Amino acid sequence: MYDLVLTGGRVIDPAQNLDRVTDVAFADGKVAAVGAGLARRKAGEVRNVAGSIVTPGLIDLHTHIYWGGTSAGVEPDAYARQSACTTLIDAGTAGPANMMGFRKHVIERSECRILPYLNISFPGIFAFSPTVMVGECDDLRLLSPADCVRVGREHADLVVGVKVRVGRGASGASGLAPLDMALEAAQQLGLPVMTHLDHPPPHRPDVMARLRKGDVLTHCFRPFPNNPATGDGGVYKDVMAARQRGVIFDIGHGKGSFGYETAKTMIKNGFLPDVISSDVHVLSIKGPAYDLLHTMSKFIAMGMPLKEIIRANTINAAKAVRRSDRGTLKPGTLGDASIINTKKGSFTFEDVVGEKFKGKEHLTCRGIVLGGKWWHGKR
Repeated sequence: MYDLVLTGGRVIDPAQNLDRVTDVAFADGKVAAVGAGLARRKAGEVRNVAGSIVTPGLIDLHTHIYWGGTSAGVEPDAYARQSACTTLIDAGTAGPANMMGFRKHVIERSECRILPYLNISFPGIFAFSPTVMVGECDDLRLLSPADCVRVGREHADLVVGVKVRVGRGASGASGLAPLDMALEAAQQLGLPVMTHLDHPPPHRPDVMARLRKGDVLTHCFRPFPNNPATGDGGVYKDVMAARQRGVIFDIGHGKGSFGYETAKTMIKNGFLPDVISSDVHVLSIKGPAYDLLHTMSKFIAMGMPLKEIIRANTINAAKAVRRSDRGTLKPGTLGDASIINTKKGSFTFEDVVGEKFKGKEHLTCRGIVLGGKWWHGKR
């Protein structure tokens, strides 16, 4: 007997090269079957989702959801419902000093799934608001690779990597030292690094040269400077070399890290992002990122194929955090699914420097299945 069957939806699961109208069944908290006619079998609940897209549970690889414990965080369950997400990856809001608080007061009390990157900076992101903005890597006295390794091991069931923010805003005059410390700690933990890069210094080629296979460069389509696109419409060689050796390129839209001109150039060159994420925090949730679905809709407007957009937010995101139990509707995986509607019309999108562009489609959340049960949404 199935606990829940979704019937009539267009199921898109890039991990299985699946794109057709069919049913999805859940039992005991996991995906039980995908195929025609499942709704005719005995099921505790059947939901007709005809006219909607059914995907594996969406994963937002870059969020800040240490809500109430830091000035940057937004409330995770409310955000997950807004953006049709089942898994939220926190991008280093907490550091070694407050990871336990994040775990006990937010992660364990939330219904949606949360996996954190651990910030190399001891306090994590501690001063983030419209009026107070202090980079946590600006003072090297706050960085302790030994504490990062210790706490990473203590929370090994949750921690998916080490986060570091470098650039004039995040690390001031510290240069590449925070990145080198993060890489050292990550190597000890056997985990990848996610690195933020804002204005130089350091400069993009020096950062790219240090990243290893499986490390994540977030804000990968940022506007000039430190952007990946050349002035004559190409892609820098150091960026191409990083992709060839397996560095993961993540959007991380946020308040200051997505440039429309950069994105157009990269897509024109066939350089699609590996992962699309919102970088939602207390500022960007008010725009221009808003949420994951809004960010994904921007890529529809720029001509990225829908299947590749969904791939970026399902199996690719799952692989980035080394979780094989999600990102697909393969039977036996976590019983998570996102039910998405496509609203047609004329929509105006905006990047972080104020450039506007038009689109004809916008994704909205119809519903969410979490752990094999209908968690949120409309009938």
